Amino acid sequence: MADDLPNMRILKNKALQQYIYQTSAYPKEHKLLKELREATVEKYKQNVYTCSRSAMNLTIDEAQLLSMLVKMMNAKKTMEIGVFTGYSLLTTALALPEDGKILAIDPDKEAYELGLPYIKKAGIEHKINFIPSDAFPVLNDLINSGEEGTFDFIFVDAGMNDYLKFHELSLKLVKIGGTIAYDNTLWYGSVAQPEDEVKNEILRPFRNAIVEFNSFIAADPRIESTIVSVGDGLTLCRRLC
Repeated sequence: MADDLPNMRILKNKALQQYIYQTSAYPKEHKLLKELREATVEKYKQNVYTCSRSAMNLTIDEAQLLSMLVKMMNAKKTMEIGVFTGYSLLTTALALPEDGKILAIDPDKEAYELGLPYIKKAGIEHKINFIPSDAFPVLNDLINSGEEGTFDFIFVDAGMNDYLKFHELSLKLVKIGGTIAYDNTLWYGSVAQPEDEVKNEILRPFRNAIVEFNSFIAADPRIESTIVSVGDGLTLCRRLC
């Protein structure tokens, strides 16, 4: 069932998906991003669990959207919660100006180290502060040390059961007018299915948490938000107050 995940994107028309990739995404994908994407698939294709992990990378078109957003908002200080092998991290680092900084948090140092050679080869390692840790202690330490309202952009691609907790902490850390992006918020379309019809063993444990998160975000008066049907769903939140 995990093998099916890469084929369960929101855009069901495969020909149209390939058109987007071939016309826009692949030609503009940075050479090192392509190499990292391929290395990730090769590394995590060994069994059901690791194959599902290879799908944790952003789709190419979603990564390019994030890159454009970072450039359009002139972001300089960003954070990534959930790094995996670093495809989105490398994407953001390449989009940031030379003096831009990313705080990257993920307990899986081994996965990060797969992507590290590509980060070094790109010459952007100086922009990244990687912390191999669970996110919550780091986020609370930032708040307690006076970092509230100092981040331009925060990208969350971590434990979906904790998205509501991440939201409360991220809202404190992002500046007013700044953006928080949450990945996987359409969860391969399962959010639109009745709960008892979600049979996939990877999707089922997180489907209800994402439904609850989406409902909360839609009613949160502190932000304006939109769900973008790219990848398996990307929610963009702009802090209002």
